[in-house]
Amino acid sequence: MKPSSKFFVAVALGAAVTLTQAQAIRPEVAKPLKEASDMLKAGKAKEALAKANVANGVGGKTPAEQFTIDRMRAAAAQRAGDNGAAADAMEDLMNSGKLSAAEQAQTAESLAYAYSQLRNNAKATQWVSKAQSLGNNSATLKQLQAYLQANSGDYGAIAKDAAAAVSAAEQAGRRPEENDLLRLADAYSRTNNAAGQAQALDKLVTYYPKKDYWAAALGRLPRKPGFSDRFSLDVMRLKLATGNLEATNDFMEMAQLALQAGCSTEAKQVVDKGFAAGALGTGTDAERHKRLKALVDKRDAEDKAGFTAKLAEATAAKDGNALVQLGQCRIGAGDAAQAETLIGQGIAKGQLKRPDDAKLALGRAQLAAKQKAKAQQTLRGLQGTDGIVELARYYQALGN
Repeated sequence: MKPSSKFFVAVALGAAVTLTQAQAIRPEVAKPLKEASDMLKAGKAKEALAKANVANGVGGKTPAEQFTIDRMRAAAAQRAGDNGAAADAMEDLMNSGKLSAAEQAQTAESLAYAYSQLRNNAKATQWVSKAQSLGNNSATLKQLQAYLQANSGDYGAIAKDAAAAVSAAEQAGRRPEENDLLRLADAYSRTNNAAGQAQALDKLVTYYPKKDYWAAALGRLPRKPGFSDRFSLDVMRLKLATGNLEATNDFMEMAQLALQAGCSTEAKQVVDKGFAAGALGTGTDAERHKRLKALVDKRDAEDKAGFTAKLAEATAAKDGNALVQLGQCRIGAGDAAQAETLIGQGIAKGQLKRPDDAKLALGRAQLAAKQKAKAQQTLRGLQGTDGIVELARYYQALGN
């Protein structure tokens, strides 16, 4: 990445010799400086730099004369793209002791940029640090710092800097910069910090829920150590909700998983979407797709006809497992209110095989019912290393 010219902060645009200055500057210095100023205003930067160098060649210069000359040299060299001359002049300005604190912070940034253009990344990095120590936290300085860190290959430093920026934003109640999160995820990836990368991706889908970020996060989740296959359908649900269920095999797998979970209406909806998208019903496996469609249509009709009997059986059961299962399927069927009621009744009845799984389902139902606050409270307390915590966060992010 080549730094943008936006990094350029002129330190001496007002370097024209004023009447007050002229009184303290000898004519042999003031004359070429005035000519340099006029040329700079006319857009003739190289000629202006030459005149500033004439003034610099005058012997016996006073500190005031040298300071004014260095301002003009810096401005003209910057405008002319002569980064070497600009760096020399600006270092002289920094050493003069005459710059205000704000000017020092600004000049340090310009020096960092000039040295980056000269491919002297070590000195550029030094001046970035100097600018920051002087209170310069401009966006362009941060971009230059990121550029220098990336070129250095010091991904540990990049991770540390990006993590600090993300943490500072969150502590201040602000959304972290997207670029900081991307730098953090990349740095963790390059340093083989899988846990850190997963956390950075979680934050990306939370703060910037773009399709590509969702794809990366959901692609990693099933590979998480300890991830349970019983959550495979939930991963597919999230893929579908974020526009990442596109492949033929994905539609087939999700429909089959929904059937296995007893959610035939959800399976039918997935198959119908697959046919509408052209992912199913075409190609060499078109007949197989049609058989799957016939199966889900049949199961859906049977389950709708037998729902009242299943509900009565689940209500009469000693435990709440059947009620939770029925409720989960009502989410996919589009009846969020009934889903929440059934799952809630199942949780209240107790003796559940997997209580946290039931809470995950309840949170999903509450999100589907547009009860965001209740869903956040339900999903926030889940614990485990089998993928349920990540799924809870992702469902919360989806509901934001």
